[in-house]
Amino acid sequence: MYTPAVDLNEVAHATLTGPSVVKEIIIGFTLGLAAGGLWKMHHWNEQRKTRAFYDLLEKGEISVVAAEE
Repeated sequence: MYTPAVDLNEVAHATLTGPSVVKEIIIGFTLGLAAGGLWKMHHWNEQRKTRAFYDLLEKGEISVVAAEE
């Protein structure tokens, strides 16, 4: 009969460990910065659009009153 070189009970298994607190903090910090950066970019874009609208309104190039026909 064939006998393997390593007994089946002695096979190395990956051991499960608990969460790494430092790793979780770094991941959370990184994701928070990324989400915050995206939100600020969105906010700045909306602010730019609003500023451009009011600049055109002040110059008289556009109007918020519907044109009469």
